[in-house]
Parts: sequence; C-alpha cells; structure tokens
Amino acid sequence: MKKPVAVIILNWNGESLLKRFLPSVVSNTPSDIADVIITDNGSTDGSLAWLRSEYPDLKVLAFDQNLGFAAGYNRAIRETRYPYTLLLNSDVMTPEGWLRPLYEWALSHPDMGAAMPKIRSVADPEFFEYAGASGGFIDRNGYPFCRGRIFSTLEKDRGQYDDPCEVFWATGAAMLVDTEAYLEAGGLDPEFFAHMEEIDLCWRMLLAGRKNYVVPSSCVYHLGGGSLPADNPRKTYLNFRNNLLMLHKNLPDRTRRRKLLRRRLLDSLAWAMFVAKLQFSNAGAILRAHRDFRRMRKSYTQHPDIDLLESSPDCRRNILTSYYLRGRHTF
Repeated sequence: MKKPVAVIILNWNGESLLKRFLPSVVSNTPSDIADVIITDNGSTDGSLAWLRSEYPDLKVLAFDQNLGFAAGYNRAIRETRYPYTLLLNSDVMTPEGWLRPLYEWALSHPDMGAAMPKIRSVADPEFFEYAGASGGFIDRNGYPFCRGRIFSTLEKDRGQYDDPCEVFWATGAAMLVDTEAYLEAGGLDPEFFAHMEEIDLCWRMLLAGRKNYVVPSSCVYHLGGGSLPADNPRKTYLNFRNNLLMLHKNLPDRTRRRKLLRRRLLDSLAWAMFVAKLQFSNAGAILRAHRDFRRMRKSYTQHPDIDLLESSPDCRRNILTSYYLRGRHTF
C-alpha cells in the first residue's frame, strides 16, 4: 500500500550535496508515513552510482535528460501520485521530527494547498534562511517578503514567528503540497525556469480556493544560494522577468495594467540604481527581462476575476516604503 507522503528530492549533478544532506533526510524521515524518492534530471556526474552504492534500497526516478526544476518536479509528481508530496531541495538538512508536524497539519486542514516548515540557515543556524524564513508574503507591488526576512535582511530566530498561520506562499526549498491541488493548479510553470515559480503556484492555489500555511513546529536547515549569487545578472534577469510574468498571470484585467505600469516605473528606478553603481550587467538584465516579458506574456491569456493583492491586509503593505524610507527591516 502506498504511503501518504512522497519526499521528492530533485537532483542534477549534485553528488556533493547528496553526500552532505541526504543522510539526514533518510535518517529522520519517518518511514511509516513517507518514502524518500530521488528524481534525477539526467545527471552526468557520479550521483546515480553513489546512490546505488550507498542507498541501494532508496527509490530513484531517473530521467534521461535535464528537464529543469519545474518540469522535473511536475513529471515526478504526475508519475508518483502520492496523496501528499514534499518538494525538498537537495541542500536541505532535516532534523529529527521535521516531517510529522507538516503531515498532521495537512490531515487536519483539508483546505491546504501547500505548507512549509520554518527555514533556518545551515551556515548560521540561529538565523532564518532567505528562501522562505517563517512564511512568505507579497506586497502591493508584487515584491516577496517573509516573516523573518525583508529583502536581504535576515532576522535571528528568537521564536517570534513560531505560531502557525496562513501565508501567501510557501518556499519551494521545502514545500508540502496536496498532490491533487498541485496538479489541478497546473504545477510549477516550466517557463519560469528558476525563481518565483513556487510563489506563482501558491498564488494559483489560493485563487482555486486553497490555503497555504507555515507550520513552524517543523524546522529544517537550508544551505541556499547554491545556484546563482545574489548579484549575478542571470539571477537579476530571472527575478525581474518572472515577477512580471507572475503579476500578469494572476491579476485580473481591471487592475493588471495599472499595477504593471507601476512596476515598470519601479524597475526603471532599479535600473538607474544599477547604472549609478556602474553595475551595467545587472542594468542590462532588467532591460532584457522587460523585453522577454513582453514576448512571453502573450502565452498567458486566462486571468482571474479577483485581485488577491487587494483582498489581503499583508498584500496591501508597501515593502519598499517601509524598508527604505521608514527603516523597518523586520516583519
């Protein structure tokens, strides 16, 4: 009989990360409720050989090519079809007792689309980690922020965000989803390639009537920053382009044009700041992001009737004003 939870780790040439972090996942994932499954995206390093040698009984789903983060997870979830799926980055350390609180929360909240644990930093365990902290939100202009992380400012975890609550988005670093809700929402958008695809998914699940949660009684430790440095122009490009795509997809006709115009003005300010700092590669990345957004948006013709950025109190916040003008650097 199939267990209720699949903990799926997507791997692509990540042998060193598997060696460092997989032992904690295997040791501390309760075998009575979950299977750990490695989904390999056509790795050409020693990942698969190491798995066969060290974990011969572990389930491995091997693809013959690199499908990318979103398409790789989408295919793995379609093929496995457990009632619940935990998307787990390969650079996450899981302590004892990490999974059961999430699973029990899902059982007691049938409206759940996604739920996440509290995310702390591997490098500095007393602090929250950038990618999710203790629950994700989004402001009126589409800027993501977290309980415990505003822009690049990370708070020390003193238990101030240990209450479970509804959030706008759950981090893709460690995200438990109701599998059917995930599939009904269309899964992760492969066109995003990387960055903000989980926020887009969570937004679509909210529009479908589901709720997203953070359950801080579950805590994991995330290395983070393993793909691209914060000041990498490729990362700048993806963040700006995908944020525009996310707004375009999930805002209704009556407010979409106005809010995208506002973002164009704000992004112009960001471009000017990069130019003033002589960071011309990042300035150019913003221009490319807007160019490609104008091309890609034509693929998205269906839009919702409700503006969630206006209906949620936290979404009505202006993080730019709060952070830069009022000096408020905590949630």
